[in-house]
Amino acid sequence: MVCGGFTCSKNCLCALNLLYTLVSLLLIGIAAWGIGFGLISSFRVVGVAIAVGIFLFLIALVGLIGAVKHHQVLLFFYMIILLLVFIVQFSVSCACLALNKDQQRQLLEVGWNNTKSAREDIERNLNCCGFRNFNSSETCSAACVKTNECSTCASIIEEYSGMVLRFVGGIGLFFSFTEILGVWLTYRYRNQKDSRANPSAFL
Repeated sequence: MVCGGFTCSKNCLCALNLLYTLVSLLLIGIAAWGIGFGLISSFRVVGVAIAVGIFLFLIALVGLIGAVKHHQVLLFFYMIILLLVFIVQFSVSCACLALNKDQQRQLLEVGWNNTKSAREDIERNLNCCGFRNFNSSETCSAACVKTNECSTCASIIEEYSGMVLRFVGGIGLFFSFTEILGVWLTYRYRNQKDSRANPSAFL
């Protein structure tokens, strides 16, 4: 059977949702590993990562069940949700790739000022104190504070921020195109009939 047929569309859709399931479990596992080994103490960061992982897992589960059963309602909702996720993810990915150096610095400073627990993780893991300057009267989680030879965190973070944003933007673009592929596959699959089933049964 050619790849435009019912079976091929079903198998492609199942494979795509299995990929999403693996990615969601990997995301949840990395978040749990980070907090388990003390690399991340911010429950907000971990909570967001786990919530995104669970959301992706549920979407993949709906798509997988809909594909296996050829369930029209599930496939319709799966297609709509995937399209909305594509729009959001594509926009965020393009924004990550389009940020210039000044915008990156402003974004990093806003993030630094609004996340105290994440700030402590950064100071401890990168062995730095303060964002652009550090006052000895302030608390710092880095080991270098004992020797009073700490560099500011901005100089270290800004060195890699562009590379990280390009990486995140590239990964986001890749998955956004898999999502639009999923929308197209779902739309085509919903309108196909299983030749092995009862010809009058379409649901």
